Amino acid sequence: MITALAGGVGAARFLSGLVRVVSEKELVVVVNTGDDIGLYGLHVSPDIDTVTYTLAGVVDEAKGWGIKEDTFHCLEMLRSFGYETWFNLGDKDFATHLHRTSLLRRGLKLSEATAEMCRVFGLKVRVLPMTDDSFETWVQTEAGLMHFQEYMVKRGAKDAVSSVKLIGVETAAPAPGVIDSILESQLVIVCPSNPIVSIGTILSIRGVREALERSSARKIAISPIVAGAPLKGPADKLMKGLGLEVSAYSVAHLYRDFLDTFVLDVADENEKERIEELGIKVVVANTIMKTLEDKIRLARIVVKEAQETTTFD
Repeated sequence: MITALAGGVGAARFLSGLVRVVSEKELVVVVNTGDDIGLYGLHVSPDIDTVTYTLAGVVDEAKGWGIKEDTFHCLEMLRSFGYETWFNLGDKDFATHLHRTSLLRRGLKLSEATAEMCRVFGLKVRVLPMTDDSFETWVQTEAGLMHFQEYMVKRGAKDAVSSVKLIGVETAAPAPGVIDSILESQLVIVCPSNPIVSIGTILSIRGVREALERSSARKIAISPIVAGAPLKGPADKLMKGLGLEVSAYSVAHLYRDFLDTFVLDVADENEKERIEELGIKVVVANTIMKTLEDKIRLARIVVKEAQETTTFD
């Protein structure tokens, strides 16, 4: 079994290569739900949907999220009714959120609703939300405290961040299967996702970090920072706001208590020795994924590294 810890777009791109290297049936993806938000009376799970749409082959490749060739008539109508429409939801995308919300109102847990959505999309990969409980990531900025989606989407991540608040972290339990998948896997991959609000939220769930420390799996992370900047998203602003150096080294340092291997981009090869001083093996590779071939190549590098020390079932 292989478990991947994932955020949204960056993780989804890597996973689309990974499923062409390993069997989908042996892959479990634990996805961040700190980005989840209630909009128009619906439960929206952006990272779960991005991973699901990508693995199902229906994602809008140009944007990296949403459904390809979607229309926005519903959003346009809502705007005419006076609603704020800063969060772009296509018409097909709306159907996903309507169905999820209906399932939740019928009493299903988010993990159960996610499993049903994956079944509809024909996925063999098991996609798990990090928790079934209420959990939201909020950021304190110079403009005030706001939900992460408002900060990133509505305000374009333009505000300086002074702190990150995880609402619900004290009571959120891991969704069924999360801990077991980590403990039973031969390989755990930390996808190239935001280390603060994607992977950091997963690690904040009770028992997850401890399970990673206990697991006999090979634990490999791919750097989401290349040449001192994220390829996508506001990881740099969040890291700066928390007093962290924006570098691949900082990401490795955040994972140092459980990580075995760190995949570093060729642009950051000069950080190799410093990361190795943390007791982490470093593999230098091209981590930028522009094409499907790039995604497959990177996935093969990660799997090959794990196979050198692990025998897969």
